[in-house]
Amino acid sequence: MAAENSTSLNASSLVSVRSDLRNDTVNAVLIATYSVVLLGGVIGTISMSFLLVKMNKLSATTTAIINLVVVHSLFLVTVPFRLYYYYSEKWIFGMLFCKIVSAMLHIHMYLTFLFYVITLVSRWLVFFQWKDKLEFYRNLHAVAASAAVWTVAIVIVMPWLGAKYAISTSYENTTCFKFHKELQMISVKALNYIMIIVVISVTGVLLGFQIFIILNVVKKLSGSVWSHQEFWAQMKSFIFVCVIIICFLPYHLFRIYYISHMDGNDDHRLEKYNEICLGITAISCLDLLSFVISGSRLFKQKILVLRNKLLCC
Repeated sequence: MAAENSTSLNASSLVSVRSDLRNDTVNAVLIATYSVVLLGGVIGTISMSFLLVKMNKLSATTTAIINLVVVHSLFLVTVPFRLYYYYSEKWIFGMLFCKIVSAMLHIHMYLTFLFYVITLVSRWLVFFQWKDKLEFYRNLHAVAASAAVWTVAIVIVMPWLGAKYAISTSYENTTCFKFHKELQMISVKALNYIMIIVVISVTGVLLGFQIFIILNVVKKLSGSVWSHQEFWAQMKSFIFVCVIIICFLPYHLFRIYYISHMDGNDDHRLEKYNEICLGITAISCLDLLSFVISGSRLFKQKILVLRNKLLCC
């Protein structure tokens, strides 16, 4: 009997040790991810802010980029609190602020996605010559359009999310970003599925359109496409699509499995995997830095040199 109890205790200890190791590994991954996001995001937003001074403020694309800078900046303010939590494994800032920081990640993801779509559609309208240029008549109109989007996000969406999450069920004040119990609510589950379907469907359409446009540009241009400004303009648009596929799509695909398996369950492994997928969405903050780098002459020259070397070999 004593031997059985000892074996059971050893097995339980082994499971606990493995769980702690897995938890430490996930936290290390999250700390590394958000550290890169914070550093790259700050550099990107500052660099793009200087470039925006020279851009046409009435352009719909420029307005979308300005809003990207704003939404990235607001999200980056919350990142240090996430880093502290993953490092200390203890939340000390209260449940209300936990919900604000948690909601900010989701608002950042969907607003970034929206501004990507606006930017791509604006460029496509010009490419297909449905519009010579897509601009607002006055700066006030651009501000009003941006204010409308932010009003919907902050005044309507955030309070609604706050009313749905962490209100109907209780959570420990020392833990944060764990609101899985609300998935038992039909309305919350339905909202998640709707967002998943919208994001995946729109992503497929964006990818198809952008590939079609790039192929048309390649056919139309003579000689090396790498030396043409129009080709690089479409490659910049393709960066938007790549960011959506790399950063946003994995989270929404995993979310399908997560929702179906977390319904009434308390699986800590799935919670951690969900946190990692959410961390991947934050990498979209590096988009502005990639735009600045890809638009530089030095980067284009390096690409041409690399292409020539590959052709020679």
